[in-house]
Order: sequence, then C-alpha cells, then structure tokens
Amino acid sequence: MESVLLRASPTAPEGRRGPTMLVTAYLAFVGLLASCLGLELSRCRAKPPGRACSNPSFLRFQLDFYQVYFLALAADWLQAPYLYKLYQHYYFLEGQIAILYVCGLASTVLFGLVASSLVDWLGRKNSCVLFSLTYSLCCLTKLSQDYFVLLVGRALGGLSTALLFSAFEAWYIHEHVERHDFPAEWIPATFARAAFWNHVLAVVAGVTAEAVASWIGLGPVAPFVAAIPLLALAGALALRNWGENYDRQRAFSRTCAGGLRCLLSDRRVLLLGTIQALFESVIFIFVFLWTPVLDPHGAPLGIVFSSFMAASLLGSSLYRIATSKRYHLQPMHLLSLAVLIVVFSLFMLTFSTSPGQESPVESFIAFLLIELACGLYFPSMSFLRRKVIPETEQAGVLNWFRVPLHLLACLGLLVLHDSDRKTGTRNMFSICSAVMVMALLAVVGLFTVVRHDAELRVPSPTEEPYAPEL
Repeated sequence: MESVLLRASPTAPEGRRGPTMLVTAYLAFVGLLASCLGLELSRCRAKPPGRACSNPSFLRFQLDFYQVYFLALAADWLQAPYLYKLYQHYYFLEGQIAILYVCGLASTVLFGLVASSLVDWLGRKNSCVLFSLTYSLCCLTKLSQDYFVLLVGRALGGLSTALLFSAFEAWYIHEHVERHDFPAEWIPATFARAAFWNHVLAVVAGVTAEAVASWIGLGPVAPFVAAIPLLALAGALALRNWGENYDRQRAFSRTCAGGLRCLLSDRRVLLLGTIQALFESVIFIFVFLWTPVLDPHGAPLGIVFSSFMAASLLGSSLYRIATSKRYHLQPMHLLSLAVLIVVFSLFMLTFSTSPGQESPVESFIAFLLIELACGLYFPSMSFLRRKVIPETEQAGVLNWFRVPLHLLACLGLLVLHDSDRKTGTRNMFSICSAVMVMALLAVVGLFTVVRHDAELRVPSPTEEPYAPEL
C-alpha cells in the first residue's frame, strides 16, 4: 500500500503561533538561562582555588576528544525539537507517529544490547566514524515522506544512538589510560566538563533549530539537514586526529549472565533497576507527548526545547550545590526529590490536558518541572549506580536495566496508538502518574535498605582524590 494512504488529509491544520505561548516560552527561556548563569557564577566564586591541570599533552588530547564528541552531541540535539513536528508536517496521524517512535526505541534496545561487543570488534575510532555515517543517513531519510523510509531512518537512529553512548566514551578511556598513561583520577573531570557542555549544547541547539526551521525555508526538515555537516566534520576529525584502539571482547552471553546474577543477588541493584526502568520510561513518553500538547497552541518548538534543556541544566547546577560542602545533601535524597517532582508534574498534566479545558501554560510549567527533576535525577542515579554495581558487571546490569525501560515506553506508545487523540493524552499522563507512584515506592524501599550504608554517601571534600580543575 502506498504510504500516502496512511497519512491524514493534507488539509489537516497545523498549530498557529499564539501570543500567550510565544511570550511564555521566551520569558521562561530567558529566566531559566539567567538562573543557570547566576548559579554557575555563584558556584565558581564559592569554589576554593584548585590546582589547574597544566599538562600540555593532556590538554591537547582532551581537546582532540572534545572537538569530535561535541560535534556529535550538537548534531544529535539539533534534531530533537522538530522530530514529531516533521512527521506531523508530512500529515501522518498520531498513531502512525507513535509507531515510528516505537521503532526507534526497539532499535535502541536491540543495538544497545550488542553495542559494546560491536564497538570492541570494529574498533572504537571506526565505530565513531560509523556513527557519523549512519546518523547522516538517518537525517537524509527525513527528506522522504515515504513511511517505510522513515521507519528505516528510525532504525538507523537507534543504531547511531547506541554508538554515540558507547564508542566515544570507550575510545577516550582506553586512550587516556593505555596510550597516554594519564592518571585515571583525571577521567571523571573530563566527563564532568563534557556533561556541563552537553547541556549548553542542547540549549544552543534548540535556538538554532528554531532559527533554521523558520528562516531557511525548508520547514521542520531544516534542522536535520543542518545536522549533516556537523556529523561529517565529526567523522573527518576522528579519522584525522584519533588513533584506533580495540579491547578484548567478553562473550555477550557471559556479560548478560554476570549482570543478571548481580541484579538478582543484590537488592540494592534490583531496586535501582526498578527505579530507572519506571522513571526513564515515563521520560520517553514525555519526549513523545510534549510537542502534540504544546504545538497546537503556537509554541515555538525550538525555544521550548531550549527552555527544557535550561531547566535540566538548572537541576544539574542545583545538584552540584546541594551535594557541596555547604549543604552536603546526599544523592539518595535528591533522587527522592526528583521522583516527587515528576509525580506532582504528572498530576498537573492530567488536569491541564483535559479535553476542552486545555491549559498550555500550565502544561508547559509541568514539563519544565519534569526537566528540572531530570537534572537532579541523572547525576544522582549515576552516582548510586557507580557505588552499587561492580565495575566488571556494569555493562551486563545496564543491559538488563534497559530492557524493561524500553518495553514500558513502547507499551505506553502503543496504548496511545490505539486511543482517541484527546482523551488518550490525558489518560496516558494518568497512567504515567501511577507508574511514577510505583517508582516512588521503589525509592522508599531503596532508602530503607541503604539508609545506614556509608558507601552511598558523597565523601567530604577532604576525602576526595585529586582531580584536575578544568
């Protein structure tokens, strides 16, 4: 059957710019950006003078890594604001768009399970170059209005995502330790700086996507076209400046078996996996729903996305301040707070998306709170995973964490596929609220188990090993 028969009528209305959402989005973006800047400046002034790393070889090596990695991240973020809008622009129905998202999630699961083995077999540098090629092809598929071509593009996107979050980090760690013999204690400083600039890139990418979609004349496909030169440059720089490295492969079955044993033998790991699966599956559904909730009311999607990323950056800044010497809150407390904020936000959304009584401004505020919670959640979860899961079993355990996470997200999108557009969105937020209440119960269970566990506390500044001030 021709894909055109799958699409809605070409007379289907698209969202028009309404002054309320337009002004609200820009005001929120400026306010959040100012808050982030103020917090970062305050944190820098309060930080005691550190010993800056002045090793020229290390700084040159770090720059070679950042040049490629930041280009890859920028290309990835540039596509995010207009993905749903592009499919809507091609007049596909929401149910058909949901299937495209499910295809992307399923691809991420399948390729994510074998990504580490694939990267070790191909070589880390080759895998990063492969990422630039597959993601460029993924962007090119967006120029087509054929449904099957778009499905192939989503599959390529899943492969590219798996490579982005495995090959680059693996290449850097191997080069840092094995080839250059730099101290292993310097690695967290490099990735901490990368995490901060990742947020900044996401904010800039949203503004850039808004600009190119509005000015170039290609419409929602413009950000995907603009991402291709960035990907090509990332691949070219990796080919020119990076050396190749490989690692001894561990059998996939052994990796998964070891991860499963660790998961079942330690209640802390099992509860962490439960929290991650429930929390992040809701975030995946939020990523799908924010555009159809806000776009009909004229929201500038690129600016809205940048506001989301600024809220997430604000949450990360609050995490660093909260766990600092002055306040010394623990990641477990901040994880609990993040889940509570999302529960509250989802309850807000069940009312603000009621058919006939929609309140886009309230929905936007709830979405911003969810992103703020993500800024608290991800560093908290990362800290707890490092402390609870043995390093040798990290890959296997994370594989098991991802399976229920993506299955729950796919199930939610399939439920949306079979539901009425207006009532389906509200009902989905109600279901997500129930899921987050379950996540909250799992957090309470984990807190009960680890409340006397000193290992899961942030060490005082005097106990931390030296890492270079970057």
